[in-house]
Amino acid sequence: MELLVLGGTRFVGRAVVAEAVARGWGVTALHRGVTPGLPAGVRALHADRTDEAALAAALADVRVDAVVDTWAGAPVVATTAARLLRGRAQRFGYVSTSGVYVWGEHVDESSPLVPADPTAGSTDYAADKRGAELGVLESFPDALLARAGLILGPWEDVGRLPWWLTRTAAGGRVVAPGRPDRPLQLVDARDLATWLLDGLASGLAGPVDTISRSGHATTADLLQACVEVTGGGAELVWVGEEALAAAGAEPWTQLPCWVPESGEFAGFLEADTRLAAATGLVCRPVRETVADTWAWLRAHGPLAQRPDRPVHGLPPALERQLLDAAG
Repeated sequence: MELLVLGGTRFVGRAVVAEAVARGWGVTALHRGVTPGLPAGVRALHADRTDEAALAAALADVRVDAVVDTWAGAPVVATTAARLLRGRAQRFGYVSTSGVYVWGEHVDESSPLVPADPTAGSTDYAADKRGAELGVLESFPDALLARAGLILGPWEDVGRLPWWLTRTAAGGRVVAPGRPDRPLQLVDARDLATWLLDGLASGLAGPVDTISRSGHATTADLLQACVEVTGGGAELVWVGEEALAAAGAEPWTQLPCWVPESGEFAGFLEADTRLAAATGLVCRPVRETVADTWAWLRAHGPLAQRPDRPVHGLPPALERQLLDAAG
């Protein structure tokens, strides 16, 4: 297989490149030339994707079996790339998000989707990803759409798991949110990459919610693994949803990977992902993801904050307030 990865130097794109190289595929990665680290043997093309003329020039002689795109900005950029590659690639895989479903109505792949425009500039994350899906489908009607949920693993550039690891490594009392047995749904970027390339090679098409079953791990599984692999001797102090809400602690961002089980977040992290399992998604134990991410952090340090994502983690003053209240 000859594969083109649009991006390929950060997180999911990097995992896709590594998996394709491990399979012995021929890999070309198009990126801006800002982030180093492509494996040996990968052909690099350089272009700013927001510059259509530059992108067209860089792709002028590309002919591949499959394309993977992870774009998360303005839909028109993904739409343009797919159009330029029409007739030059047999298959197209787009890493989307389960956020494309109407808030509070996500059950499975048949759930209602947010309205979006494939020719739009950047709006909000859900509409941007759905608009990109529509743009890809215009040129590749049989595209494989990987609607991922919470993605963790080495080279994470959002800052969720890296924050928990850094915080537990520092030791002391650590706020642990909600119920210890609260089910999580997640996917390791490497497992997502494996599933995606298997799907492209086998002809799989359409949208698939590519995340684990609900309860593949729990909040306690995730955080206890962080405590154990970092060896900082941190003590998890479990703080209930009501106390967190009263203090103004923000789910998902200030408390990464976690949301309440009631209110507007009811049903979140509880989607039916049987299709993903049936089409070959295998999710490794969360402790393996945590340990490998910690090993990467120690070897390379955290990545710079992505400008299109909020800073994750509980502010120290708010953490002290919650811990003091917990006794």
